[in-house]
Amino acid sequence: MDIKITAVRKARYDDLIKKYENPMSHACDVCEGDVYVSRNGEKPEGLCDSAWESMRYFVEELAKGGGNFYDGWMKDQHSAMISCNDGFRPVSFYIEVIGEKENIK
Repeated sequence: MDIKITAVRKARYDDLIKKYENPMSHACDVCEGDVYVSRNGEKPEGLCDSAWESMRYFVEELAKGGGNFYDGWMKDQHSAMISCNDGFRPVSFYIEVIGEKENIK
């Protein structure tokens, strides 16, 4: 099953960056509105490794027809809202099944 991954919000915590982060010339490339498609639970090309590690379990489960994480957490049980693990510039991703849903548990 194909899974659509959409970057819906990107935050930036300048106070934490100033206090804790070493200066960086390049940080996250993800922008709000970016869309990635996972085919058969595989990491989409271009998606950052750190973000992928944060969402991998949910994408793989949805690709296998699973869902209903945490007993009713999401309005659409075949979706998830997951943030990457960047504490300075976290990105929230909406993950959803696309295409045929008749084989979903």
